[in-house]
Amino acid sequence: MLDDDSDYDIQCQKIRKENTALLGEFSGWLEEAGLAAATIGSHCTNLDFYLNHFLLYADTLKPADGVCYVGEFLGDWFIHKAMWSNKATIKANVASLKKFYAFMAERGLVKPEEFASLKQQIKNELPEWLGAVERYNDPEVDFEDVWPL
Repeated sequence: MLDDDSDYDIQCQKIRKENTALLGEFSGWLEEAGLAAATIGSHCTNLDFYLNHFLLYADTLKPADGVCYVGEFLGDWFIHKAMWSNKATIKANVASLKKFYAFMAERGLVKPEEFASLKQQIKNELPEWLGAVERYNDPEVDFEDVWPL
């Protein structure tokens, strides 16, 4: 019998393998759409961090389950965990996640209403995320002013 940590690790390995295949399909989808190789690479790098680090950080969430966690990722986790977080990287991740979940919706892997909800959430919350990353990276701002304990 496997202990909880072993079960978690095994499940993560399985999901990472599935994610690799899914990102390969996504890359092909972007290529068919006419995106440049460097742009495709950037999107896949952003998504690898989201899918294989954030969604597997404390649980074993698959990409389809992650559509409802984008706000938590961009508004908090990414800002804290990615040393490179800034306004530009938030916006780049928004673009990557929108394209990825458009791909997922087109493939029937997420419901169209989930994708529509994600787009609305991004529209509503992006200014908050950008403000949070700006405050977080400002040495003049007290950390507790950004995220009160």
